[in-house]
This record gives sequence, structure tokens and C-alpha cells, in this order.
Amino acid sequence: MWAWNLWIPFSLLWCVASVISVSALSQEEPQLGSVRVVFQTNYGDIEFGFLPTVAPKTVDHIFKLVRLGCYNTNHFFRVDKGFVAQVADVVGGRIAPLNEEQRREGEKTVVGEFSDVKHVKGVLSMGRYEDPNSAQSSFSMLLGDAPHLDGQYAIFGRVTRGEETLKKFEQLPTHREGIFVMPTERITILSTYYYDTEMESCETERSVLKRKLAASAVEIERQRMKCFP
Repeated sequence: MWAWNLWIPFSLLWCVASVISVSALSQEEPQLGSVRVVFQTNYGDIEFGFLPTVAPKTVDHIFKLVRLGCYNTNHFFRVDKGFVAQVADVVGGRIAPLNEEQRREGEKTVVGEFSDVKHVKGVLSMGRYEDPNSAQSSFSMLLGDAPHLDGQYAIFGRVTRGEETLKKFEQLPTHREGIFVMPTERITILSTYYYDTEMESCETERSVLKRKLAASAVEIERQRMKCFP
């Protein structure tokens, strides 16, 4: 009896601990939205998704820059192996000149949406100056874990494809300018595009449904001809 009384609270504690552990894990790993952006560089493609529940204003801002084509002909000005690959600000970083609408959006700043999401390999984190609300269009793709950045820079997305391309970046020769480790060769973002994974899924489902309906129609006609010639 004594052993049984001890076992019940221990089991309950274990269950509670498990629930807390799962809850904490879910908080640390917010879900990506359905939109995907692809940067086509001269070393390969990189695809990433957004975290709209973590940094909604930042996501809206970056996605608008993408839709306007602001990142086209821009470049990765910084590649620090095992740390970050950083995209330059579109104002001053592009080869092609910005039109008026692109410049207006590129010069906007976005409020610092700092969160509990950790700076681990693969996340996207906004660049900024000393002012916490000075982020514009530059952002980093984490090439390794960087816990010292947690809570200081706004995380807004995650790389979903293109790890091999990022590895190519890390293999390029670099030089140091102040605190920045920079590639000696220009890594150009040749073009960008985006798509919605839910729409892609819907197209597939519609196609399957059409085939099923067509097959059903054939079967109905076959039965009709058999029973009501």
C-alpha cells in the first residue's frame, strides 16, 4: 500500500512534466506560414518561409519588398562561416537602380519585434543599427546557433531549402572589414519569386478530385448502360 501511494503522485508528476516539456517545445518552434520565397543566386537557390505569428510587421514588410522585386540584383555582403550569411540593404546594395516605389519601401523602418524564438541554424533575423526600431531590409540567415543574439534581433522566418547553396557561400574566400567577414566574390541575388504552398496543395487536390469525378462518371454511365440499356 505504501509503495502504491508513492507511485501515483510520481506518475502524475511525470505526466505534468511531459506536458510542460511538449508545451515548451511547441513555443520554441512556431509554425511557418504557407508562403515561400526563393532567392536565385549565382551559387544556387535558397528558399525560406515566414513566421507571421512571431513577427507580423516584419513579415509584411519583407514580403512587400519581395513582391516589389526589391531584392533582385541585391547581394549577400557578409558570410561569416558557422555564424551568418547577411543580405545587404536594398538601398545601396543592388546593381539595378530602385524605382520610386521600391525606394520608398526600402527606406522604411520596422519596429523591433523581439521574441523568445532562439537564434539557431536556419532562422532569418533582421539586421539593425543601435536603435532597436531601425531595421530596414537587411537580414541574416543563421549558419549556426548564435544564442548571444537572442532577444536582440527580430526573427521572422526560417530557411526551408538551399542548405547546399549556403555551404557554397561558406567555402568562398573572405576578408575582414571591421566586425564583418565578407566574401571576396559578389554573391548576387539574380532574381526572386514566391509561391503559396496551400495553393499548390489545392491545385493538386483539385486535380485528384477531377480525376475521381471523371472516373465516377464513367462508372455511373457503365452501370446505366448495364441496367437500363
